[in-house]
Amino acid sequence: MSQTLLRGVAATSLVAFTIFSATVLYGNRQDKTASASVLLMDAIPRTPERLARGAYLVNSLLWCQMCHSRTDFTRRPTSIVPGTEFGGQILDSEAIGFPSGTRIVAPNISSDSDYGAGNWKDSDFVRALRQGIGHDGRTLFPLMPYSRFRNLSDEDLASVIVYVRSMPPVHVERPKSVIPAELWTGVNSYPMPGPIAEPDKSQPTNYGKYLVMAARCDECHTPGYFEDTPLPGMNFAGGEPFDGPFGPNGTIVHIASLNITPDPSGISYFDEAMFLRTIRSGQAGTRELTTAMPWSFFRNLSDEDLRAIFAYLRTLPPVKHRVDNTEPPTYCRICRNKHGFGNLN
Repeated sequence: MSQTLLRGVAATSLVAFTIFSATVLYGNRQDKTASASVLLMDAIPRTPERLARGAYLVNSLLWCQMCHSRTDFTRRPTSIVPGTEFGGQILDSEAIGFPSGTRIVAPNISSDSDYGAGNWKDSDFVRALRQGIGHDGRTLFPLMPYSRFRNLSDEDLASVIVYVRSMPPVHVERPKSVIPAELWTGVNSYPMPGPIAEPDKSQPTNYGKYLVMAARCDECHTPGYFEDTPLPGMNFAGGEPFDGPFGPNGTIVHIASLNITPDPSGISYFDEAMFLRTIRSGQAGTRELTTAMPWSFFRNLSDEDLRAIFAYLRTLPPVKHRVDNTEPPTYCRICRNKHGFGNLN
């Protein structure tokens, strides 16, 4: 599901010429028509604005490093293990819910030329993020959420790529993924979309939907989503199970995603201020959010973006579904998983 970006000093003269040429041909880079053409370049022009925007998106909304770096879940907020930034990792496939024998690897996408993406073109990143096609031509396993990243605006995607490619190399070789044939059923790449304009921030709910879809909130908060069989009528209602090192001192625990619809069993009691406070602190009142939920990244979002996300969540259909990770897990007939208060649904 994401990434880090950078080119080296050796490309400075080429980048400078590209920026100059783009300025002559297209004028101001903030122009939406101009930004549409930037993804067609083998080398996306590096600008301070793109670097800053990419850093913001990668380290907040998109939480790329949660997969492509090693995360220390014993800390609150979680932190990236120094020296592993975008160096990839072998994911815990069984905790994610995949069958035994599956090995899913988030690859090294650092600027390392031997084991990372140092020799890739920017267009390789574009193709991976927009079409789900790797730099070597293979179809990427959709746990990497290219189905969502492909809907980022052209300028946001360009900024992500510029930032990821600016990160230092991590000289670590990662093995290839091993994925059973049955998991590849229906996995296809996408056609390249046309230009995607910047989202309209004047409509908070629409902008909030853009942010929520990019952050993939519904993937974790909708039961069955990871199995490609989301339960009808259960969007954002929680109950999706996760096992991992999310307990005290990194102990393995079983948790379930919470109901974030505006139902009394969800977050109807939240107001905007409480929502921002919860995401920033990782606590809803006296209750701690699990570190499985990437609030450690979301807490870096601006107030404007968090408000837009909350505005969109308030428009969701309310779903009655009680989930409480402080209670012993019991079977829930609604989501068909085990979680706290499951027997009360």
